[in-house]
Amino acid sequence: MLFGLFYAGAVQLRPGTRKQKQLCQSYGNSLILAGTFGELRSNHFHGGIDIKTQGKQGLPVYSIGPGTVTRIKVSHWGYGKAIYVAHPNGYTSVYGHLQKFAPEIEAYVKKAQYEKRSYEIELFPDYGELSLGEGDLLAYSGNTGGSSGPHLHFEIRNSVSQKPTNPLLYGYEVEDTTPPNVQEVYAYPLGNSAIVNGSKEKIQLPLTLKEDGTYATEPVEAIGNIGFGFVAHDKQDKAYNRNGIYSAQITANGKLLTAFDFESFAFNETRYINTLIDFPYFAQYRKRIQKGFRDPANALSIYSHLDNDGQLPVKAGDKIDVRLTLADIEGNTTKVRIPVLGKNQRVIQQAEVFKSAYFVPRKQNVNFDFKGASVSFPSNSFYKDVFLDLKFEKDTFKVHDRTLAVHKNFTLSFDVSKYPASERKQLYIGRLDKNGRANYYKTYKRESSFSTRTRDLGSFVIAKDTLAPTIRARNFKTGQWLNNYSYLSLEIDDKGTGIDTYAASINGQWILMEYEPKNKTLTYNFDDRILNTTTCRLKIVVRDKVGNSTVFESIFNRK
Repeated sequence: MLFGLFYAGAVQLRPGTRKQKQLCQSYGNSLILAGTFGELRSNHFHGGIDIKTQGKQGLPVYSIGPGTVTRIKVSHWGYGKAIYVAHPNGYTSVYGHLQKFAPEIEAYVKKAQYEKRSYEIELFPDYGELSLGEGDLLAYSGNTGGSSGPHLHFEIRNSVSQKPTNPLLYGYEVEDTTPPNVQEVYAYPLGNSAIVNGSKEKIQLPLTLKEDGTYATEPVEAIGNIGFGFVAHDKQDKAYNRNGIYSAQITANGKLLTAFDFESFAFNETRYINTLIDFPYFAQYRKRIQKGFRDPANALSIYSHLDNDGQLPVKAGDKIDVRLTLADIEGNTTKVRIPVLGKNQRVIQQAEVFKSAYFVPRKQNVNFDFKGASVSFPSNSFYKDVFLDLKFEKDTFKVHDRTLAVHKNFTLSFDVSKYPASERKQLYIGRLDKNGRANYYKTYKRESSFSTRTRDLGSFVIAKDTLAPTIRARNFKTGQWLNNYSYLSLEIDDKGTGIDTYAASINGQWILMEYEPKNKTLTYNFDDRILNTTTCRLKIVVRDKVGNSTVFESIFNRK
């Protein structure tokens, strides 16, 4: 059966109707997912579902209902080739990582690309200019943009607010009888007077699986306000992917303390994921502990209930039966019982507290100047008041470390007056990786001052790139006849700052070449049919991010 997205009948787009008619899919009557809505990603929540395509590209994708194309975006990263369809009922469906568009839409996009002489493009067709009916061919599935493998990224958004909602709330079926998997549970002392099992730091609670399928921890001795966190994932029946959970609830003696779910969120709040997770723990161990309590700076709208911001007050003599319930969207649940005993106790492990001369109140603008470098933090750069580890020596500017989450871009500046003006063109600001390599950051140059804006912490330096990009033909040789070829393929690479721009022409006429950064390829499709001579002189110019360039020239023949 052809892969596609279309309604098998007239289905209204509205949330909460779980058992409506389903999608046609190459696996049968249900979708198989590589990623779920709201899944925890780096600095953001996943805004849709990722639908498996059998590891293939080029499967047809159909419109889920009548509508009109309102936006088309083609980019090297992000969603790659993506298309947005507005439907009459007030919702917009989004399809990403596409290989190519349906013929009429593909022609519309290529015309604009040739007019603007750019592969990357964003278009907003007039309403009704590209109309679609239910089940009309929309595109073909692919692996473009930031995709790590072939799949279809699919979203449903409110057309006015652009808020995404969970597509599985609209009747799309996923075979799932597997409950979420809980891997770790933690107890957090919250506040100066709180202690958990003698610790002022969070502690992990060992889990025991019971005969009834539930989990339990050993009794927790606590005093003061405490909270809980967990590491968990979900799986569907036909996939091995570790996907995100749908909802979590915490109760204390039967009273609801915390409840949140991934039914919807706003894109402008998604970076607050760094307050939902224990960010320092993630930075160190690459595991995301989801907190069952809300930090003061947390502005997420995913909560349906919060009592005392999810903090549980514990007094001496209390006996509290805490229950954590994790669920997927099909209603499969995993439950954890956490007995809490209120007990005054001696502190065995103190919390580590870092202090320095560089203090940044969360709601204030703060600048720090060093001889040769400076850093400027706007208000709300961080999620709390912080002390920073700042140091500038031997041309390396250490701006704390990666265990601290940053919410807004800050500005980092270097004085480069000691470098000759002739040399500055090839200089840039880079952040050192664990191997000591300076990774390029977009550098703004003003005479003797270089600056960059970033939300990354770490050690930054002024680095130099003198290496020009490389260009290599992959499927042809100079002088070759290419009558039976459907495309040209070349490999471009840059070992320094990375590819910035590329441009290609045949016999002086600009041609559209598709750049795929993941495999470093440039591709020209002969179906563009702009060739009008037998002898074809190909010229490609590739520049890196500091202006080093390479020119590739070749001649081939084609009738």
